[in-house]
Amino acid sequence: MRNTTKRKPKTGPESAANIPAAGEGKRGESGYIGYLLRQAGAAQRLRMERALDDLGITPPQFVVLTMLVAYPGVSGADLARLAALTPQTVSVIVANLARNALIERRPHPVHGRIQQIEVTQAGQSLLKQCRARVRRLEAQMLEGFDADEEQVIRRWLVALAREDEAN
Repeated sequence: MRNTTKRKPKTGPESAANIPAAGEGKRGESGYIGYLLRQAGAAQRLRMERALDDLGITPPQFVVLTMLVAYPGVSGADLARLAALTPQTVSVIVANLARNALIERRPHPVHGRIQQIEVTQAGQSLLKQCRARVRRLEAQMLEGFDADEEQVIRRWLVALAREDEAN
């Protein structure tokens, strides 16, 4: 949730006038790659929040629904890993999705303590709407890049994600 509390403007050396806008100073091409990646991720998340807001779904909920459809029968722990979220966060998301009838939890036919999660028709329908919006955002993100350049970006991002797995 966004904080809408108005704050008194700062003055002096720490004022906003001294803070560069995104794309300028250390927030621009001379900045640390890790920071730029985080800055870009935060901007993309905000765009996704805005794009999905009127559908009543958050980006993490979208990711969980996407992973449930892509990997049916996945465990809660694996779902957390796939969605890059904590197990506790996934548990809350799953509870909220179930409350909104977007998913159903059923006992596993063999393992009584395990619950299987299935996306309902309503969840599938909502996911379809979300995907269309997210595809448009991704197309905007990739404007100006040809297919080969896009593939380089994708390989680079995957390689960054895999570095921790190699160590």
